[in-house]
Amino acid sequence: QVQLVESGGGLVQPGGSLRLSCVASGFSFSNYYLYWVRQAPGKGLEWVSVINTGGSSTYYAESVKGRFTVSRDNGKNTLYLQMNSLKSEDTAVYYCANGRPYLTLTWGQGALVTVSS
Repeated sequence: QVQLVESGGGLVQPGGSLRLSCVASGFSFSNYYLYWVRQAPGKGLEWVSVINTGGSSTYYAESVKGRFTVSRDNGKNTLYLQMNSLKSEDTAVYYCANGRPYLTLTWGQGALVTVSS
């Protein structure tokens, strides 16, 4: 059974930092691209970042470039998203997903990040 479980969400003040984790099981982790996607309250899904199988290539939405860093540990079947200089507009439910280039397959249940003073 394929599973992805996010953790690390919470309440943080503007300008603060959080690190999200996504622990995966039930598939060959190192063979899949991994994605972070978010959904702000009342809005649609927004792709945030993607990392290739080996972790050598990463891509980011313009809205988070320079502030967020995606990484993966294939030995621990874990995906990370380091989020710095957080803004109120980063408030959202953050989902991790596995997939192929330009295609997501299985999603986690999401982790809520709230940026507020």
